[in-house]
Amino acid sequence: MFLLTPVLVAVICIWMVWIFKNADGSTERRKGEPGAEARPWVDEDLKDSTDVHQEEAEADEWQESEEEVEHIPFSHSRYPEKEMVKRSQEFYELLNKRRSVRFISNEQVPMEVIDNVIKAAGTAPSGAHTEPWTFVVVKDPDMKHKIREIIEEEEEINYLKRMGPRWVTDLKKFRTNWIKEYLDTAPVLILIFKQVHGFSANGKKKIHYYNEISVSISCGILLAALQNAGLVTVTTTPLNCGPRLRVLLNRPTNEKLLMLLPVGYPSEDAMVPNLTRKTLDQIMVTV
Repeated sequence: MFLLTPVLVAVICIWMVWIFKNADGSTERRKGEPGAEARPWVDEDLKDSTDVHQEEAEADEWQESEEEVEHIPFSHSRYPEKEMVKRSQEFYELLNKRRSVRFISNEQVPMEVIDNVIKAAGTAPSGAHTEPWTFVVVKDPDMKHKIREIIEEEEEINYLKRMGPRWVTDLKKFRTNWIKEYLDTAPVLILIFKQVHGFSANGKKKIHYYNEISVSISCGILLAALQNAGLVTVTTTPLNCGPRLRVLLNRPTNEKLLMLLPVGYPSEDAMVPNLTRKTLDQIMVTV
């Protein structure tokens, strides 16, 4: 009769624990496969990298802080109270008319306007004034179509597998899918890249603090500037397209795509969902 010695019992126990742990790991991996679970897809290329502790980089690769910067008197325009109220009300009414428009005419827009709205976006505040943004303006029809091909290829996978049924259901009211005709018809595409770090004149890396927040603020100003100029757009964040679009546009590896804006005039048959915005008492708390 076969007897189990204490040593043999211990070996069998260890072996059984190993089997169960591996079985659990396999289950978790299966759950993480595309389409297996309805969890929002995380675009690895959009992850912020503000962390200044870059383990893979040597300390001498990074540029030290700049020397003192001259400070000058601040120039300020102060308005009478009535004019302040009037200007703030008019600005609110202007921006309240802004809508995300997916039907964009192919009519050309003045490039001077595009220059001005991007200059306006470039006035945004940024961490330590690093200005970690790059605005790539695409007008060439062939390049726009290549961008569309990349985005539609990835977006189809996003809708069918990565995004999950809840996200797709939430988008149904907007009547949107992976077909993005406006990427061809819009006369201008503006691709906004965040620079996860910069480079100094001596070639050393320069830390860009809060790069994603800084570029997001810049995008907000850009949207306001476009509305002020009488142009329309729709904010798009093409999941999993960043690396391919970066290579297509010949951008360096320290730049990551944050947002893409097709810009132009609305087409004559443009339609938008009849949405309402939250009231002031729903979005503001006074203490």
